[in-house]
Amino acid sequence: MTEPLVECVPNFSEGRDPEIIGRITDAIQSVEGVKLLDVDPGKATHRTVVTLVGPPPQVVEAAVRAARVAAELIDMAHHQGEHPRFGAMDVCPLVPVAGISMAETVTYAHELARRLGEEVGLTIYCYEHAARRDDRRNLAAVRAGEYEGLKEKLADPRWQPDFGPAVFNARSGATAVGARNFLVAYNINLNTTSTRRANAIAFDVREKGRKKREGNLLTGPVVRDGDGREVWIQGSLKSVKAIGWFIREYGIAQISMNLTDIATTPIHVAFDEVCRAAAVRGIRVTGSELVGLVPLQAMLEAGRYFLHKQQRSVGIPDRDLVRLAVRSLGLDELGKFQPREKIIEYAMEKKTGHNLVDLSLKDFVFATAGESPAPGGGSVAAAVGALAAALGTMVANLSAHKRGWDDRWEKFSGWAETGKASHDRLLALVDEDTEAFNAVMEAFRLPAGTS
Repeated sequence: MTEPLVECVPNFSEGRDPEIIGRITDAIQSVEGVKLLDVDPGKATHRTVVTLVGPPPQVVEAAVRAARVAAELIDMAHHQGEHPRFGAMDVCPLVPVAGISMAETVTYAHELARRLGEEVGLTIYCYEHAARRDDRRNLAAVRAGEYEGLKEKLADPRWQPDFGPAVFNARSGATAVGARNFLVAYNINLNTTSTRRANAIAFDVREKGRKKREGNLLTGPVVRDGDGREVWIQGSLKSVKAIGWFIREYGIAQISMNLTDIATTPIHVAFDEVCRAAAVRGIRVTGSELVGLVPLQAMLEAGRYFLHKQQRSVGIPDRDLVRLAVRSLGLDELGKFQPREKIIEYAMEKKTGHNLVDLSLKDFVFATAGESPAPGGGSVAAAVGALAAALGTMVANLSAHKRGWDDRWEKFSGWAETGKASHDRLLALVDEDTEAFNAVMEAFRLPAGTS
């Protein structure tokens, strides 16, 4: 089973003092099981965006520790920056990555909000999926008035905080805690240097679209409705923000996209739609670029998508699905795509070197034959079962591609997926059985009466 993972992206109102930023990130890294993925300070915004990932309880603990340091070291009474803000830890969203639903993520967001209020003494508003009232779903509404208007806001009964003191704290301000979908920053490369043409493609596909104009689409008067509001022509992709720009370093134009809900518009759908829109304008997509990290599931879905278009079986190993996704999306065009660095679950993997499944077959046999009672029958049975499931998967994959059976490929592909899921689970049980046995033996060694 997939270990639950959440991403946390706290924004701190300090972007100029490396010592303070370092103290905050040290607090995060003091929690075992949490991985610090990125630290992005901005001098003009006077703000640092931190990205961490891990199991939900550990991530909540890391966020609380970071908030405590921020509240101690950052004084909002002296803060000036270009970005909207109202607190030392300004916003702190949790994002489901793997093995966890949005509803479960919201529960952890509320637990984080409660602890920040009770343990750190912060004034907390909950937003997006974690909002406890509909009028607080939008972060901009929650942060309206910013720090300078916070004292007056707290005096308004409509803006009592969700957690923590309803009293203005001049030093720490307030914090917005949320739960949101995973955001993927994704750039698509074009065989043009024209920012104008790149923007035209971006306007074609982004959800917001473009303003509707009379006559000439570029310079004609903007069409307005009966209430005088501008009329917009919606783009083709939901949950997508996009602009066109020129990257001097690469000498190409790109479509720079934020995919705000990859369940609605996955990476591969955005890629193919930009290919279509670019072709209409005589432009070719040459590759793409992922900025930051991406969940494994997004890459696996992309691999399956491109296999499905070829009418090929999708029941192949994850590494092959990822390799196909990288090749199909052109993620290697501007630099080598490193799955172990760019895919969250792979970046989180513990390199212990003690997993039985990582041994050679010979070493696994020798480990089983040794004087230790583990690995034992359970691990061996799981290993044999995994091999049996792999053989069944192989037969299904071969059948899906057999000449004369083209109309049955989806049926065999489905069986291959079932087989793959079975051998993946059985492989996991090889180590889980031994770990369970060792835990029981440790329990037997405890003094009598230990609870």
